[in-house]
Amino acid sequence: MANREALRELQSRLASRLQAARTEGVQAAWLAVESAGKKYLFPLTQAGEIFPYAATQPVPYTQEWFLGVANLRGGLFGVVDLASYVAGKAPQQRSDALRAESRLVALNALLEINCALLIDRLAGLRSLEAFTASTEAPPGSPDYFGSAYSEADGTHWQEINLQALSQQPQFLSISA
Repeated sequence: MANREALRELQSRLASRLQAARTEGVQAAWLAVESAGKKYLFPLTQAGEIFPYAATQPVPYTQEWFLGVANLRGGLFGVVDLASYVAGKAPQQRSDALRAESRLVALNALLEINCALLIDRLAGLRSLEAFTASTEAPPGSPDYFGSAYSEADGTHWQEINLQALSQQPQFLSISA
């Protein structure tokens, strides 16, 4: 029970910080998330609302990474397992504990695609000042990979351009 309250508090703080970042100017540039042990940065201008993990209704004959559709605040959203999509592998089974921390991050409505990405954990907001180094995406990486950033402790974060991701032909073609 304490874990649920702590998660709600974290989500509430993140939501208020997201709102403050949007109204007060750019203090934070990214929403930091973790998925399958990898650390990703979503540009705040491209990320939408964050939802607790919601059961999805499976859709037959779709790619493994497309988990189905979910009703999020009355809207029908396709749900994509981010780690599975990026790795090109079948989705991993999530324990109940991991599922409790999982979130659905909707793409911004301005991208005009009703899609939410399943991530394992929210890691807060990040600004450019949080990083000590940045490098371009490695050769051969997907087109939607932006720069890679490193923190002082050596933690590496990969930026994902959600607009570029939402326009990928593979991402748009969910049929198996």
